[in-house]
Amino acid sequence: MDRSFYEGLYWLSQGWISVPARIQDVLWIIQGVYYPILAILGVPVNIITIVILSRNKCGLSTCVTYYLVAMAATDLLVIIIDLILRQLPIVYFVHFIFLESIPICNIHAVLLYAVTDCCVWFTVTFTFDRFLAICCQKLKSKYCNAKTVAVFLGTVTVLSCLKNTFWYFMLTDRYWLLNRPWFCRVSEDVRKSRVWVTIEFLHHILTPALPFVLILLLNIFTVRQILVTSKARGRLIRQSTSDPEMESRRKSIILLFVISANFVLLWSVIMMYSVWSRMSSLGYLSIWLHDFVQELGFMLQLLSCCTNTLIYSVTQTKFREHLKTVLKYPCTPIIRLTQ
Repeated sequence: MDRSFYEGLYWLSQGWISVPARIQDVLWIIQGVYYPILAILGVPVNIITIVILSRNKCGLSTCVTYYLVAMAATDLLVIIIDLILRQLPIVYFVHFIFLESIPICNIHAVLLYAVTDCCVWFTVTFTFDRFLAICCQKLKSKYCNAKTVAVFLGTVTVLSCLKNTFWYFMLTDRYWLLNRPWFCRVSEDVRKSRVWVTIEFLHHILTPALPFVLILLLNIFTVRQILVTSKARGRLIRQSTSDPEMESRRKSIILLFVISANFVLLWSVIMMYSVWSRMSSLGYLSIWLHDFVQELGFMLQLLSCCTNTLIYSVTQTKFREHLKTVLKYPCTPIIRLTQ
C-alpha cells in the first residue's frame, strides 16, 4: 500500500533493530493515518477561521484581527504546500512516484520555505504588536494601527520570498521524496560545499531559532509589565468589584500567551533538530540525534497549523459563538424540515 505501513512493519519485525530505529518505524506507521487526518481537518478548519475573523465581529481590535487572519491564511498554505504536497507524497511514496518526473521541486521548495517563514514571523510580529500595546503606551497609537500592521505583514512576506530564493539554486528540479533532510535531489557539489551548508545553517537560525528566542523574550517582558501594571491598578480600584479594562486586557493577554506557548511547544523539536543537523554538517558533532527526531518535529510543526482555531474557541467567547453558528448552519435546513 504505502512506504510507511509496510516498511515500518518490516523493520519492526527485525530483532536486531535498535530502539531509535524502532521509534522511527512506529512514527512511519502513525504518519500513514496522522497526515491524512490532519489534512482533512486542517483545510476546512483554517478556512472557517479566516471567514469568521474576516467579519470582524469577534470583539477583537482591528490590529489583532489582521494578524490572526494572516496567521490562519499562512497556516492553510502550509497545510497545502507542505503537508499535502510534500509529506503525503513521501508517506505514500508508491502512489506518487510520478512526481519524480515533474521538474518543479526547487520551485516547490521556494514556495514551501517562504510560506513557512511567513507563518513563523507573523507570530513574531503579532507578539511584538501585543508587546507594544501592553508595555509601550506611547508607541501604541503610532504603531498599533491597521496601516502599520499591513506594512509589517507585507514586509515580512516580501522578505520571506526574497530570502528563500536561494533554494531554487541550491536544490535541483527533481523530487527525491525523502526527508534527508530535503525532499528534492541535491548535486554533489552542493552537498559537499561548506558555503551552501553555511547559508542553509543561517536559514535555520532565522527560522525558527531566532523567532523562538524573540517570542520567549517578548513574552517575558510582557509578563513583567503586566505584573507591575496589575499591582498599580489594584491599588486604584480596590473598592471596585470589576474593571472592564482589566478584563479586556486579560483576554488579550491570555490569547497572546496561549498562541506563543503553542508555537514554542510544537516548534521546539524541529528547531532543535534543524540547528543540530546543520551544525553537524559544519563539523560540530557534540551530540547525535536520530532521524526520528526530525520526523516527530515535522508532525508537531504541522499540528501547530491546525490548533489556532481551538485556541480562539477556548479563549474568545464571541469567536466560539460564531464557530457554533457556522458548524450548525449545514444542519439548519434538516432541522427545519423535521419540525
